[in-house]
Amino acid sequence: MHIHILGICGTFMGGLAVLAKQAGHKVTGCDANVYPPMSTQLEAQGIQLIQGFSAEQIALAPDLFVIGNVVSRGNPLMEEILNRGLPYTSGPQWIGEHILSDKWVLAVAGTHGKTTTSAMLAWILEDAGYNPGFLIGGVPMNFGISARLSGTETDTSASPFFVIEADEYDTAFFDKRSKFVHYRAKTAILNNLEYDHADIFPDLAAIETQFHHLVRTVPGIGRLIVNAREPALQRVLARGCWSEKEAFGIAQTDPVSAVQQGWSLTTHADGNFDVIFNGEYQGPVAWSLTGEHNRMNALAAIAAARHVGVPTAQALKALGRFKNVKRRMELRGIVNQIAVYDDFAHHPTAISTTIAGLRKKIGDGRILAVLEPRSNTMKLGAMKEALPESLIDADLVFGYGVKGDGKEALGWGLAQALAPLGEKAQAFDALDRLVAAVTLAARPGDQILVMSNGGFGGVHQKILDGLSKLFASTGAPTLTRS
Repeated sequence: MHIHILGICGTFMGGLAVLAKQAGHKVTGCDANVYPPMSTQLEAQGIQLIQGFSAEQIALAPDLFVIGNVVSRGNPLMEEILNRGLPYTSGPQWIGEHILSDKWVLAVAGTHGKTTTSAMLAWILEDAGYNPGFLIGGVPMNFGISARLSGTETDTSASPFFVIEADEYDTAFFDKRSKFVHYRAKTAILNNLEYDHADIFPDLAAIETQFHHLVRTVPGIGRLIVNAREPALQRVLARGCWSEKEAFGIAQTDPVSAVQQGWSLTTHADGNFDVIFNGEYQGPVAWSLTGEHNRMNALAAIAAARHVGVPTAQALKALGRFKNVKRRMELRGIVNQIAVYDDFAHHPTAISTTIAGLRKKIGDGRILAVLEPRSNTMKLGAMKEALPESLIDADLVFGYGVKGDGKEALGWGLAQALAPLGEKAQAFDALDRLVAAVTLAARPGDQILVMSNGGFGGVHQKILDGLSKLFASTGAPTLTRS
């Protein structure tokens, strides 16, 4: 089958393209922004890419057009497809019908932690010899790729298991259900749930309804792995549940002997933790990750892996070898004892937990938070009141709220939103000014934490270059690692 993918350079659709190619299909695609690194990754797979959505692409005569949710009515190629009555489907529906139909699907849903938890789960299965397929919205460093059909190169259908990041965002302009209803999960992690995606959901109740639809698709022999700390998820389950349930993050007054149904943990000062299931001690996890959110992600992954037969002890050992995901507290470089990190955090809760994890790791050291609020929810201002509190643990805050061409990227004033933080927060309308301010403020021992769900104009390297130049001019010794 020849499929032509509209919106191919998005993380999900790019992963779909790789899976389709590995499955033996001819794949071409187009997007408004065809540029590295996604373009080079896809071209390395032998996938032809076309810049833009010209109606002339009809001449490729594919068997099917696969439509990403970046495409809307008025798109010239989509209009031509509709006018000619040509066959089309959404990306999630195509994945569900052509990749997942004969798989044991392990889906990871939730407002936060989907990518990291999916990567943990895929790695646990890989370490246990399950050779899973996966589609993850980031690049797990244990694999170096975001999607694959199976771990066995000579037989890509060998593994019955497939891990997928299950997004609640809508499917396509013609299908306003959440993507995850197409996946038909047998094991489903419900990691957490709070308000997000203000561009498509009016309130939290609307998102809870979509999660209820996900629960309805899990079979009776399936299992829901549910965060016990989330009231919204309890409301979802109260609307109906027809599968096995297993809770994680339960309260544990006596971690070793208390009789509690589900998974809990106790944390050590160094960030390592002990795992308890139904009141019985299972063993320790010794790893390099920080933050309670990552420990909760790990509990969910352990529980899901157990559902498909991975012994808990094996999962705990695998997590000790987990290398995290690119852009999740990824160390981009060190200059004169100043570390620069890159993180995907863009929702106030994720910002807060990321900073808290770093604070736990470094103690009294200074954290310089560099933030670009660029998600659709942020641009609409739905979360602006929560921003100051999410950044309270940082010592200095540098916000960037304007596009490089000087046009407003936000529908609200970032400086005004950050005003409750006082003199420790600044907002910038030019990237070079922000870089200069961060560079001049930084001193040896600082941790510079860059947070954005976009490329942020390559600000990480710009800061590292600025620091190198500054300290070279002062004669101070420098050490750069990136």
